[in-house]
Parts: sequence; structure tokens; C-alpha cells
Amino acid sequence: MKVTVYTMILVFAVTIYGCGSGGDSRPAARSITIKGSDTMVILGQRWAETYMKIHTDKRVQVTGGGSGTGIAALINGGTDICEASRPMKDKEKEMVQKRHGKDVTEIPVALDGIAIYVPQTSPIESLTLAQLKSIYTGTINNWRDVGGKDQRIVAYSRENNSGTYVFFKEHVLNNEDFAREVQTLPGTAAIVNAVSKDPASIGYGGIAYASGIRPLAIRRDESSLGVKPSMETVDKGEYPLSRQLFFYTVGAPTGEIKAFVDWVLSPEGQKICEKVGYYPLVQK
Repeated sequence: MKVTVYTMILVFAVTIYGCGSGGDSRPAARSITIKGSDTMVILGQRWAETYMKIHTDKRVQVTGGGSGTGIAALINGGTDICEASRPMKDKEKEMVQKRHGKDVTEIPVALDGIAIYVPQTSPIESLTLAQLKSIYTGTINNWRDVGGKDQRIVAYSRENNSGTYVFFKEHVLNNEDFAREVQTLPGTAAIVNAVSKDPASIGYGGIAYASGIRPLAIRRDESSLGVKPSMETVDKGEYPLSRQLFFYTVGAPTGEIKAFVDWVLSPEGQKICEKVGYYPLVQK
């Protein structure tokens, strides 16, 4: 199921404490806090909502802000679980160890493909990784150079605290800088909204947000066939921009946190990935 912009706005507006305010007679419980990736926030919120319906005495709070924000909160002791759409860096893990005296535990929880968004009306069907890099580094700035109309390309990107931004920079730009003309927006929903309204635009983000726009097929090189993100192509690693999504905790999760993580990794929890628009881990 794809997530509309309206649905995302509604989800963000929901208070994740449970059923409501004055009418909630459930006993007080320690909240599990989850913070980080904007890409993952709709998935984390759906997990939390479903988990609290099953375990009515539990509380799970989920907020976004970006993978970098979640990692900083984990380092500073401001969250139980960090959601991240990129792997933590060695330096970040060392900071956790220094601050808390424990190693970070990395827990893959879902699969994703970074989709390349174009407007529904765009004549472009596919791009190579090299073409995509050239667009975002400014070497290519007109759609005619990749088989489109004679229009100046308007490229949108996530902000630099985003794990999706980091992944894209590493795997598409080979760590080169984005062109100055690339416009940054605070969140994938904002990118989808902008691309859907601009016939000359391109953007990128998690596959679950691909509503109202069209994801391109991506080719590894000129001789490769274009591959679109799907459960099968991401699971098999055929889609060039496949990735894992992660939970991070300080030390191995225990108690209520472990119970929640175990449920997320269970077949019941993994089914929610598909309902939101992401892909479950392979059940071995």
C-alpha cells in the first residue's frame, strides 16, 4: 500500500500515546522512545500503533527528525531506539561506547529501495547511475541530455542530516558534492509534493512515499536493463539502490525494549512493512 501525502500528514498529527487523552483509563507505563529517520517514521508509527493495540499497557513514542538526529539522541541518551536509514559510522559507535560504556547493537528491521521520483507526465523511463550522478553534481542540467524535453532540470534532495541523503551521496555521487542548484527539502513528503507539481523536476526517497509521482527504472550502466524498485528486486539486490533499514540500541535490548524489537522482527510485525509500502526482511 502506498502512502499518500494526506495520509502522511495525518499520521504525523496523531499522538502516539494511544487511543486518546481524557478517555484513556489504561495504567501508566514507561514509554519506549524511538527517534530518527524521517524515511522510517511512518513505519515506526504503524509498528507502535499496532503494538499498543495488542499490548494495551504499553506506550511507544515515535518521532522523526532524520537519521542523524536519531543517532545524536542515542549517543546523548535521549532515545531508547534510534531508527536509521543508513548504517551508523564507526565514529558514532565509538561515541556511544565512550558515553555509555556499551557497544551499539545494530538490528536490521526492513528493506527499502531508494526510489528516483519524476512527475507522472515525464517522458523519462529510466536513468543510469552515471546519469543520475551527473544530474545531482550539475554536469547534466537539461532533460534533453538524457532523452527528455528541452527543459532545465530541477533537482530536489534531502537535507544532510538524513540517512537517505548520506546513502545517496555515497552510492550515487561516490561522495562527490551535490551541485549548488540542487534544492534541499526537509523530509521525503516535501520532495514528493514538490516533484508532483513540477514537470521539470526529479527527487529521491523511500519507496513507501512514491504516491502521485512515478519511480524510474535504474540501470547500473548503459548496457544494463532498467530495474524498478519492488519487493522482489530489492530482496534479491537487483535494484541498484536497495538498502536495509535499522534499529540501533545502546547494548543489547532488554526488557520492554527487547519485547518490542522481537515483535517487530516477528512475522506479524514484518507484515506491517508491506502494509506501509516497505519490504519485510526475508523470513529464514
